[in-house]
Amino acid sequence: MPQSIVIYLILERSSEIMGGQKFAVLLCADDWDYVKNNYGGYLGVYKRLLKEEGDEWDAFRVSRDEFPADDVIGDYSGFVITGSSSCADGNDLWIGKLLELLKRLDFRKKKVLGICFGHQILGRALGGKIGRSSAGWDIGITKVHLFPSQIVSSMTMPESLSVIECHRDEVYELPPEVELLAWSEKTGVEMFKYGDHMMGIQGHPEYTKDILLHLIDRIVDNGIIGESIAEVAKMKLEEASEADEEAWKKLCIGFLKGRM
Repeated sequence: MPQSIVIYLILERSSEIMGGQKFAVLLCADDWDYVKNNYGGYLGVYKRLLKEEGDEWDAFRVSRDEFPADDVIGDYSGFVITGSSSCADGNDLWIGKLLELLKRLDFRKKKVLGICFGHQILGRALGGKIGRSSAGWDIGITKVHLFPSQIVSSMTMPESLSVIECHRDEVYELPPEVELLAWSEKTGVEMFKYGDHMMGIQGHPEYTKDILLHLIDRIVDNGIIGESIAEVAKMKLEEASEADEEAWKKLCIGFLKGRM
């Protein structure tokens, strides 16, 4: 590696240690009125889960072609890629640019956490295969089974966690050199980790039941799912126990801040 790049990476790391940590959310979907009015948009949703005292959080609307410039990437300790109504195996211009950005973040060993669509696009960027799930939609609260031996013992995680899901695409073939961390009855790759700096989670640890209930109505209105699927999903959701939000919070923050 050229000496200039080594020095630059050392300076980036030094700035992270000396000052408060700064993170960015790469928004892959537009805010919709309910989330905007009740949670401060998707940035507010992610800050609710991940922000700790002293952190700074910014957002880049990558689905609207707003990307961080190379000269500001070093300002951030980590990046979070959100869900989206777009398909991660698509060829939209912004998706191509996001794939290129992820390659640059990988080269610079920046922390990247991918959620739902973010999990899938991260899998694609690393060389995995993604597409429609043969099991169909997974909407509701799903039990995810962890491989505890593959998660650093300092995290002390249980054998399974409940998480909110809303997806019909999946990573169906892991990229090379990627560690499988979790699976569910419907989805073989619920969570993976690449090195110490990239992790994907198929579920939505940032969602609440309230957000998902309103999201179901929204995707029905947009013709993405039928009313019969929506009614069954809402009934099961209202009867289900809460997702394990605090455990996911610990896991996600632990990853972003190097505690796992």
